[in-house]
Amino acid sequence: MSNAMEWLQFVLAPQMINGLSIGVAVVLMALGLTIIFGLLDVINMAHGEFYAIGAYLAVALLATGMSFWWALVLTPLLMAVLGFVTERGLIQRVFHSKDRHTLTLLLTFGVAVVLEDALKIAFGANPLRLEAPISGATEMLGLFFPNYRLFVMLFGGALIAAVWLLVFRTSLGAIVRAAAYDRNMSASLGVPVQLVYAGTFAFGVALAGIAGVLLAPIYSVFPTMGKDFVLIAFSVVIIGGMGSIKGALLAGLLLTQVQSISSLYISPVWSDPLLFGIMVLVLMWRPQGLFGKLGSA
Repeated sequence: MSNAMEWLQFVLAPQMINGLSIGVAVVLMALGLTIIFGLLDVINMAHGEFYAIGAYLAVALLATGMSFWWALVLTPLLMAVLGFVTERGLIQRVFHSKDRHTLTLLLTFGVAVVLEDALKIAFGANPLRLEAPISGATEMLGLFFPNYRLFVMLFGGALIAAVWLLVFRTSLGAIVRAAAYDRNMSASLGVPVQLVYAGTFAFGVALAGIAGVLLAPIYSVFPTMGKDFVLIAFSVVIIGGMGSIKGALLAGLLLTQVQSISSLYISPVWSDPLLFGIMVLVLMWRPQGLFGKLGSA
């Protein structure tokens, strides 16, 4: 009995805390993806690169002498501008074509390649390190957990709750959901649908940027960092249900826990195959994912 309690306390609990701290950041990325898809019906293949740009923006802002907290505030604002310009300048040019899904998929994939190369040119290929703004550790359950990871969990959780309240409890969220449900009817009622599309895309990109800032002190910052996380984010969106906020939240937290706990027993090489295996099993059971589209809480 004592051995089991020690295993729970000293082995399982730290892994679950680590998985939860990463999980909230993954959920933020997945929320951006699922909101963009739920409204625009666009699978944003450049979402991982937007996440990487968020991390690099934090590094660049801190290099100017700015504090981490100001970088955490300014980065999503700058990312929102980038997302707005991307949607208005590129995606809208192919959005109304007959092959919209194929063209937007190829377009955002091309944007991802360009952004990744731009990061390599601007910052180099070598990994960069960002110091955590909160040092020390807090004792819980007889163990010490890094304070910054605890901050990521609390701040990320509060932000996820704020996104849910914005979408489902405000008039702005009602406009977004109405445009997602019937864009033509919304336009006929005076809703600026094109502006709503651009704003929603910008909001999704800003969420990816915040995730990049939050995880920069935990992981190294490098140009291809978006590829690893976007695979997890896409798995979360597909398992949770394309366009479902509730599904993204549940799937994100579950998958990161599975990934974290499984690392105790299997090689990291098998981490991605394990996640994709879960995704395949879920799709065999429920092809539409766990939940429905944007519009259901």
